[in-house]
Amino acid sequence: MNRTTLLILSTLVVVAIFLLGCGNPCPELGKSAPDFTLKSTEDKTVTLSGLKGKVVVINFWATWCGPCQFETPFFQAAHLERKDKGVVILGIDVKENAATVRNFVNSKNVTFTILLDDEAQVVQNYCLPSALPITYFVNGEGILKARKVGAFQNQAELMKMLDSIK
Repeated sequence: MNRTTLLILSTLVVVAIFLLGCGNPCPELGKSAPDFTLKSTEDKTVTLSGLKGKVVVINFWATWCGPCQFETPFFQAAHLERKDKGVVILGIDVKENAATVRNFVNSKNVTFTILLDDEAQVVQNYCLPSALPITYFVNGEGILKARKVGAFQNQAELMKMLDSIK
């Protein structure tokens, strides 16, 4: 290897380390939730920071995910019970096209807000692993208060976690 090649490779390594070290840190409980703006299946723009003052449940899911399908009725019931009490349920679909998601939502009579993260940008900002579902709970001040990895097993489990958010 000649000197020029070695210099170029060394420079690339330093730049890569710098860029990786300057990436968005993973969100921590007790800290601010990473803000995002996504389009809904109804083509409305939703920004997390625009929901300050409300408790926000962010559920990362996909139509092909069996556990996600299992827990969808629990989120729907929570939405119907708490929407007038300052609770917002956001289902963030990961990397699927709008038509597929709309078909699923319509077939399951889902009425809470479904957002499309078709490029997985929000997933990256939340440092999610490849397994779904994952749910975050954000209080009215925009602070991450709880996280659930995997599906809720029943309605009571979801409501208990929701009730713990202050």
